[in-house]
Amino acid sequence: MQSVNFKKWCQELRTKSYTLGEISLITKRPKTTVYFHIKNVPPTRKLLRKLKDIKTDSIKGKGPLKGKSLLGYKYKEFNQWTPSLVNLVAHTLFDGAIRREGVLYYNRSQALIDNFKNIMSLIYDGKPKIYNSKNGVTRIAYHNVELSVFLKNKSEQLIIDILKLPVNFQREFLRAFFDDEGSVDFRPYDKKRRIKGYQHNTNVLNLISKLLKNFGVDSCVYGRFNEVIITKKENIKQFAKEINFSKGLKINGQRSNSVWKRSFEKRSILSNLLDSYQS
Repeated sequence: MQSVNFKKWCQELRTKSYTLGEISLITKRPKTTVYFHIKNVPPTRKLLRKLKDIKTDSIKGKGPLKGKSLLGYKYKEFNQWTPSLVNLVAHTLFDGAIRREGVLYYNRSQALIDNFKNIMSLIYDGKPKIYNSKNGVTRIAYHNVELSVFLKNKSEQLIIDILKLPVNFQREFLRAFFDDEGSVDFRPYDKKRRIKGYQHNTNVLNLISKLLKNFGVDSCVYGRFNEVIITKKENIKQFAKEINFSKGLKINGQRSNSVWKRSFEKRSILSNLLDSYQS
């Protein structure tokens, strides 16, 4: 009922010739949320004149600043990378998304969701919207245009900078990638022992392979299958020592194609894989 009332409120304000920004200020809700409810409401003549005046003032340099958060939330710009900031921005590249209206992160692991929220709180004072899907995936969203533009630029910069950053920064980048996109393929009866990472962008896969090399881990990129794969005991052992998966990160044992049928930690599966070389 609350959602219906909010929709009606937004539409009534629109029919009274309020702009999107004004409705956002009045309702104290993000413009993206408001727009969803008013997009099909025809603008009044008064509103069209108002929008025309705003556009004219904007051309003259007198209009409202674009990209500013109407709800007053602020972010802290940073010019220097830290391991935590590398981890945060890397997650937006892999299981996240940076859109014009906001920054999103998707995962079924509460450990990774909490990690993302904790690091984001260092640079942004707004709380995320949290959406839980039926398949167990949690989506958190930070609806702020300024933040989106800033992190979009930072994500592009990180791809350029990462090979030149210290190894502890590179480690956080790799851990974010394998936490989000990685898996342990351990099927002892089929003699399958490997670590895989998926990414649709082959350039990113090649970057991951180069970074792994800096930690003494050889890997192969298979562009046809959008994967980077680590095999052989010495490489897997070095990966476990230098990179590994985050604590608390589990496989989804409920998937129909799950080998284990239980939600084990990826670190534990990797440990069992390495122990299997002794038997």
